[in-house]
Amino acid sequence: MSDVSPSVSDELREQLDSGFGKVLGLQFRELGPDRVTAEWTVRPELLQPFGIVHGGVHCAVVESLASTAGALWLGDRGHVVGVNNTTDFIRAAREGVLAAEALPVHRGRTQQIWTVTITDAANRLIARGQVRLQNIEDTGRIGAS
Repeated sequence: MSDVSPSVSDELREQLDSGFGKVLGLQFRELGPDRVTAEWTVRPELLQPFGIVHGGVHCAVVESLASTAGALWLGDRGHVVGVNNTTDFIRAAREGVLAAEALPVHRGRTQQIWTVTITDAANRLIARGQVRLQNIEDTGRIGAS
């Protein structure tokens, strides 16, 4: 991860550099409570059988950026969990570097809505998504039965 805000904790940096984001190859460029950006390079393992970026990759990027942005905005008040992700696929991508930007639509006491756009190197819109996040204060109950 490079060019990210120095105020971002080492713990968050480690989290973003691991797990599914690492599999996707996400490189976060800007991390803040009002905007998150990232880039990744299209690789063969991110393509569907017909040679274009799999729609699930776009959905995962949208979710990752929106959740990261929402978590940064919520701060130490709790955690966020995605409760809805709607992603539209506008243009196929086969290669190159793609970029994504998350911006807030609504940030409230219990929920947030973020929009994420994905563009190619020519700044053409590839996909656009919207994620609704639930703000969770009792974080020990996340995933509990």
